[in-house]
Amino acid sequence: MATGLLGALRGAGRRVAPFKVGPDFIDPGYHALAAGRPGRNLDPVLMGEELIGPLYRHGCQGADIAVIEGVMGLFDGRIEDHAVTPARGSTAHVAQLLGAPVLLVVDARGQSQSIGAVLQGFSTFHPGVHLGGVILNRVGSPRHEQVLRLACEAVGVPVLGAIPRRDELAVPSRHLGLVTAVEHGGQAQAAVAAMTALVADHVDLAAVVGLGASRVTGPPWSPEAVIPGQVPGRPVVAMAAGKAFSFGYAEHHELLCAAGAEVVEFDPLTECLPAQAAALVLPGGFPEQYLGQLSDNGVLREQVRALAGSAPVHAECGGLAYLMTDLDGHPMCGVLAGSARFTPRLSLGYRDAVAVVDSSLYTAGQRVVGHEFHRTTVEFADGFDAAWAFRGGGGAPVRDGAVRGGVHASYLHTHPVAQPQSVARFVERAAGCSV
Repeated sequence: MATGLLGALRGAGRRVAPFKVGPDFIDPGYHALAAGRPGRNLDPVLMGEELIGPLYRHGCQGADIAVIEGVMGLFDGRIEDHAVTPARGSTAHVAQLLGAPVLLVVDARGQSQSIGAVLQGFSTFHPGVHLGGVILNRVGSPRHEQVLRLACEAVGVPVLGAIPRRDELAVPSRHLGLVTAVEHGGQAQAAVAAMTALVADHVDLAAVVGLGASRVTGPPWSPEAVIPGQVPGRPVVAMAAGKAFSFGYAEHHELLCAAGAEVVEFDPLTECLPAQAAALVLPGGFPEQYLGQLSDNGVLREQVRALAGSAPVHAECGGLAYLMTDLDGHPMCGVLAGSARFTPRLSLGYRDAVAVVDSSLYTAGQRVVGHEFHRTTVEFADGFDAAWAFRGGGGAPVRDGAVRGGVHASYLHTHPVAQPQSVARFVERAAGCSV
């Protein structure tokens, strides 16, 4: 619904800024296709409450309306040991921080008048969250729509759209959610076009535009303002991208550039390291889906191994697996001795972590909030220093990742806007290094 709304507003001549609540990497890819500009995240847990407004303003520059897709249910967020309402990191929390109204999407299949009770509950659950309207999804017939509209009218919630059932309109998924837009290729573009057409036909876009509001008035976040200065020499930071490594935040690229780096993206499935690479960023993604191609690119694997001997390397999640000796038996880069393998167990959740040792990004004792989201696991053959220490989902102590020379590799995803000094430190280490 959010992707279709982005596309429909753009088709109506609006310059629309797309956002996603939470740490999700996949939905913003579809947002970018629909809006024609980068999808960005708003996550008070990873970033801190104080950055939500400035980052929203940053992402809205050049736009005249924003669409913010929520996460899970309206009031669902980080699970705490004590009750917090609205939950930290929830859609309601972000809406409250921005002073923005909520357009609630309700699956109407299998209900009629009961939708009034649903809307009444959502409208009154927290006084700081304003429910501005509802979109009825998966409506079965004109009669069904009529009954639903009457129920909504009875509780004073405006209906801004009614979407008929279209079960064939779906995007394929896998173990970590939807297949990414970059992997889905032309089919992703076709899916976005279909979503856009459906919303344009069945949602009152003028009413949606009239609903939009925010009380955020402060200055936008700026990467240049939070980076102390640029290093000389414009060191080249190679950033893995493409189908296997697509889990990145737009602000990371912006911060690297603000620190003085020249960021050059490359696809590890088919390409070699960029010329004069002085550092390497390996974001998360789905390397386990492309084992043959990654393993067959032996030239790149040798280049990465050589670069890691002298230059800073920042690897998260899938990037960690790629640095191992092998992944599910397929040879990888061999930067970190040991094996990675795919498992049926999902590790998921926010983590309060502390850096175990000094590295190319962090100083020992530095505290961050990160997010785990993976089904692979690693077993190291050597005794590396851990990158992070934290308590896992069950409360047990965890030592995650490895630090070796300039290599910092772990499963923990962090958002660089919360630690801009780590980006500056990384680029400083890159200055003067080359291959």
